[in-house]
Amino acid sequence: MNYLIKFGMYVYSYCTDFIINLSNLSNLSYYEINFIFFCVIYPSLLLISIILFITSKLRLSKYKK
Repeated sequence: MNYLIKFGMYVYSYCTDFIINLSNLSNLSYYEINFIFFCVIYPSLLLISIILFITSKLRLSKYKK
């Protein structure tokens, strides 16, 4: 269990450092980068993946008939 906690802390610190470095490179604040990632990019990718899943499922069902 300790390994899992250490791994979680490592991933969290890596992602936080990545966002901080990205904000420094782009001259945006940490909060703006968080908004772009978690309120714009992530929901967009999630919606696109759902749409792709539905369209591929519909095409597959037409192919099976």
